[in-house]
Amino acid sequence: MRHRLQPLPLVGPAAVLEPLPERESLALAWMSDHLHATFNKPAETAAWLARNAVDCLPEGALAEKLKLGRPLRVKLGIDPTAPDIHLGFTVVLQKMREFQDAGHTVVLIIGNGTARVGDPSGRSATRPVLSDEEITRNARTFEQQALKILDPNRLEVRFNGDWLEMSMGELFRLMSTTTVAHVIERDDFANRLAAGTPVSMLELLYPLLQGYDSVAIKADVELGGTDQKFNLLLGRDIQRAYGMDGQVILTMPLLTGTDGEKKMSKSLGNYIGVTEPPEEIYGKTLSIPDSSLQSWYSLLIGEAPDPALTARDSKRALARALVERFYDGAAAGEAEAAFDRVHVRREVPKDVPEVEWAVNGGDAAHLPALIAHAFGVSSSEARRSLSQGGVRIDGEVVPSGVLDLPREGVDGRVLQLGKRRFAKIRLV
Repeated sequence: MRHRLQPLPLVGPAAVLEPLPERESLALAWMSDHLHATFNKPAETAAWLARNAVDCLPEGALAEKLKLGRPLRVKLGIDPTAPDIHLGFTVVLQKMREFQDAGHTVVLIIGNGTARVGDPSGRSATRPVLSDEEITRNARTFEQQALKILDPNRLEVRFNGDWLEMSMGELFRLMSTTTVAHVIERDDFANRLAAGTPVSMLELLYPLLQGYDSVAIKADVELGGTDQKFNLLLGRDIQRAYGMDGQVILTMPLLTGTDGEKKMSKSLGNYIGVTEPPEEIYGKTLSIPDSSLQSWYSLLIGEAPDPALTARDSKRALARALVERFYDGAAAGEAEAAFDRVHVRREVPKDVPEVEWAVNGGDAAHLPALIAHAFGVSSSEARRSLSQGGVRIDGEVVPSGVLDLPREGVDGRVLQLGKRRFAKIRLV
């Protein structure tokens, strides 16, 4: 079944998506001019493309690939284990866009096949396996959100489930390309084995499946975060085992989350999604610690903070830039005004959604249940917020220990959870 190793037809809605908005193309015009001016100078172009990467391996290989005189096939794989792309993903996506603007083709691989295994990178335990329905739903969301950065005119979208449904003979051939000793050398596995934490056979297989993606789409270059270095290098080895030239690998720095400590991750709750409302992107950006400013500026907008600005004003400038990037200037202005209205002047937002809550003729409202209903959180989270003073009614903190309020203390009033969530309550 050698046909699986041939270039696959473009699949997915990206084949018919419209070009990026003009504002995004104009914002990247300077980059395109620079790269096209050096397109015939492989060493210079390679140095520019790798300028902010952590690794570009093997040394000098990217310039050699550029000397081929054809558009390179630049690969990025994303497993749809969560429904949203966050700012951490955009660091690599921005680099992919630079390759596009230099005239190369980005192959975005949606890992609907590998997601059934679960990438062990950076994990201290086995990832839970998602259902087929969750994977399909997340894959479609990822595909659309990636188009906020990537240009559909130089994009192929592939689903690796198309070629990972392989025969036993193909699987055995793939498994013969490496050894168990080599796979368990990676830090994730070595640390878990040393700690006596189980490592499943599926997890051992994952790096091989990711490497086979590079064979299937004939990748010239593969990008990923620094936590993907082992997988990317193994992909290069697997390509050579299949008689192909090994890919160049570029690893990009990992963006720390809003906590300023761990890498941005949806599972850790320290992320900012690219499709979150403008006021959420703005407010969450202002919550990052001062120590994160340099790296966020560098990785997300490619420049340093203005030294003339305070840390507070630098965060404001960054927050505006991010909202404008994923929405527009008007949305950035409105998000800033909404933040100031609520957090500086302590006013209630203009458009507070109204939520009805049935008390069935009772004289009191049970706050944990009401909060869970109004904001879509669990009752335990609601109780925790109440105990920590994180719930307000008409701007006044609900005292710790208060779980029930009389009808007049809730009906028609604005319930606030945390800093940015509001609801006007109507008891029925």
